[in-house]
Amino acid sequence: MPHEPKGLNEECGVFGVWGNPNAASITHLGLHTLQHRGQEGAGIVGLTKDGMRRHYGLGLLSEVFTNTDQLTPLIGRAALGHVRYSTAGGRVLENIQPLLFRFSDEAIALAHNGNLTNAISLRRQLEDQGAIFQSTSDTEVLMHLIRRQVGKPWLTQLKTALNEVHGGFAFVLLTEHGLYAAVDPHGFRPMVVGVLSDGGYIVCSETAALDAVGAEFVRDVQPGELITIDDAGLHIDHFTTNTQLAVCSMEYIYFARPDSDIHGINVHQARVRMGERLAKEQPAKADIVVGVPNSSLSAAIGYAKASGIPYEMGLMKSQYVARTFIQPTQALREKSVKMKLSVIKPVVAGKRIVLVDDSIVRGTTSKQIVKLLKEAGAAEVHLRIASPPLRFPCFYGIDFQTTSELFAANHSVAEMRDLLAVESLGFLSTQGLEESVGLSATAPNGGLCVAYFTGQYPAPLDDYAFALDKEVASLKVNVAEVSA
Repeated sequence: MPHEPKGLNEECGVFGVWGNPNAASITHLGLHTLQHRGQEGAGIVGLTKDGMRRHYGLGLLSEVFTNTDQLTPLIGRAALGHVRYSTAGGRVLENIQPLLFRFSDEAIALAHNGNLTNAISLRRQLEDQGAIFQSTSDTEVLMHLIRRQVGKPWLTQLKTALNEVHGGFAFVLLTEHGLYAAVDPHGFRPMVVGVLSDGGYIVCSETAALDAVGAEFVRDVQPGELITIDDAGLHIDHFTTNTQLAVCSMEYIYFARPDSDIHGINVHQARVRMGERLAKEQPAKADIVVGVPNSSLSAAIGYAKASGIPYEMGLMKSQYVARTFIQPTQALREKSVKMKLSVIKPVVAGKRIVLVDDSIVRGTTSKQIVKLLKEAGAAEVHLRIASPPLRFPCFYGIDFQTTSELFAANHSVAEMRDLLAVESLGFLSTQGLEESVGLSATAPNGGLCVAYFTGQYPAPLDDYAFALDKEVASLKVNVAEVSA
């Protein structure tokens, strides 16, 4: 019988340090820079003179670590931290990472960004063999697989386990002997290595976190690589060489910070190029260009630059409200839009506006932003999306797992235009996205995963394939249609 997926996937932030006496404090600072990647919970494990110690909890990093005294028990030469993305089914304390495992011979901390597509079936197999799980997170599966490799050297155990899990993952493990980082064979989820001027190495999800702690970028962790950092330094190995770069395109479109670089491509500059390409592919007659803060501002700048239409700040965002994409329920997403966005009425009143957004997921936010602009007196709203229509789910670590959630999967572009009450609606083409990022000319799709737009998944979907096939068979939209 096929396995039915449970809950929503997660997008998280990971930060680890080896070889610095201030490891826990550095990790705490680095996690603040990665807070956009997860707001449900946070945790840090410190390798102290007395062994592994952990502090973790639900909420923002500032809510979990309310004073500096909570870092004191974690002081040591290494640390591993994690911020967790908000999910609809797994908001329990046991799922907050890093997970800490205490065995008779050692302790291991484990943190993960991504989603394992065969975790459900692996977990059932392991439970049938007597395994006892403490969380509902797919992350825990890896540790069970590692410990099943009885009598083998540590790196052999780790490589064997990494080859048994499928999907999107960036794993970091902390032991008493080293820090280990591995990225899936397609490199869906980003991971970088940096070095501190006063000693020690860092592995983390984005280069912006390296900048925040004054670390120098060393390299991206490549698909299929296994990085070891210990007292002897940095060692590069592979758990597989059967790899093909397919970085999650949503990292460039939405998730990553604009001041981060992913595989040598600056996120802000990539978004500007997306906006420029969008202006050429989907022009509009308008008075001003307005970007939806904050992740769409770069694309809006690009659209204005290429079109010659002036860029204006017509929308303002409160910096103290969580992103609506991260709200776990539809009702909360709807309520939070007005809390976080307000219109600068003198800027938009009487104007024909090109409204640039990075994506349309469920349509709720777009609908309310258009309504806000028109209530403020906008004469026309021409919505331009700096990515192709999201019509297929992601199973490699992003918060949409069914086509029923996706606005563009259930409506044509013409229908979306009418439902959003805009004068026109246009999306960036998939080719335009790939060329705007400019990642790789040799890998398929320019080195990006564009499955959410095309339905062509670069890695097997395992437990999710049957349910997806049923959903796609019921789709009535024309997936080739991109503008109206």
